[in-house]
Amino acid sequence: MNDAYQNKGSAVISFAAVVVIVIGLQMAKDLLVPFLVAAFLALITVRPMLWMQKNRVPSILAALIIVSVIMLILAVVASIVGASIAEFTAALPSYQARLDVIVQGALDFFGRAFNGEEAFESLGDMIDPGWAMGLAATILNSLKDVLTNVFLIIFTMIFILLEASTVETKVAAAFGRSTQSLKRPRVFLANLGNYLGIKTVVSIATGLAAGLLTWSLGVDFPLLWAMLAFLLNYIPTIGSMIAAVPAVLIALVQLGPGEASATAVGFVAINMVFGNIIEPRLMGYGVGLSPLVVFIGLMFWGWVFGPVGMLLSVPLTMTLKLALESDKRTRWIAILIGSERDAQHALTRRRPSRLDNDEEEQTA
Repeated sequence: MNDAYQNKGSAVISFAAVVVIVIGLQMAKDLLVPFLVAAFLALITVRPMLWMQKNRVPSILAALIIVSVIMLILAVVASIVGASIAEFTAALPSYQARLDVIVQGALDFFGRAFNGEEAFESLGDMIDPGWAMGLAATILNSLKDVLTNVFLIIFTMIFILLEASTVETKVAAAFGRSTQSLKRPRVFLANLGNYLGIKTVVSIATGLAAGLLTWSLGVDFPLLWAMLAFLLNYIPTIGSMIAAVPAVLIALVQLGPGEASATAVGFVAINMVFGNIIEPRLMGYGVGLSPLVVFIGLMFWGWVFGPVGMLLSVPLTMTLKLALESDKRTRWIAILIGSERDAQHALTRRRPSRLDNDEEEQTA
């Protein structure tokens, strides 16, 4: 009985600790979000940094070169997209009003056609067609707000890059761990860096294709749809679908159903080519997470850190999975949130031990 009460007490304390940590993260998001963005950029650029160090480029000079390139890219993006974000935000109410009129007209038509005016009227009360446009504006404005802390992000990124080549030696000296014991975190960080690097290249190509598509069709704000497609491509499966919806709705309001259909078909084709053909061949492996967990992580990290948390939901969830795998008591949670491939690998590792136990019992 005492053991049962102790186990229940430990579970309650653990749950309370998790709740306190999550609330603390949410309260400190103004400080943590720039740090997460800096860590994200550092993971993408650490391989070029280490490559330059191997070619006898001093660490400080290599970090400054990488950071200078990142600052130049951010300055160009901010100057080009910033004005478009302001124009789109100002024009958003008029787009939403026109979309409401189109949706209401369609519902009235179907209500008269199927003799269900009341049902379609109640359906219209539940539908908010301008929600996707508002979400796009929120994400883009959140990115704009994060970039106002560009100096904090850049300085944090410099220090992370400078520490990257020495952290393994410091950890081994501090905790007395051998190089072999650090293999798992090292492999995880290498895989995460490769994943983010390839994902960034594919996202850039996806954004360029989406921008060219909307520009060729004459849809307003093609730079915004290119930026949105680039950002949301970091969210597997559902990110690309979310990015397509605002552009299709703008095309419907501005140009009509024909151009809206062409925009939707174009986005589907882009996502098929880059998401289902090119990216899997470049990756060679998945994110190691269940699709359901990817969606739940998107909602959870978005609630904790806002739109930036949604964009970084996969790296954050992968990091959480690594932390759960490192402890035998929580390893079962890591298996449950992982992919089917991880579960099969865990079964393969357990199966020989069970056979051995059966043989031992038979021998006895």
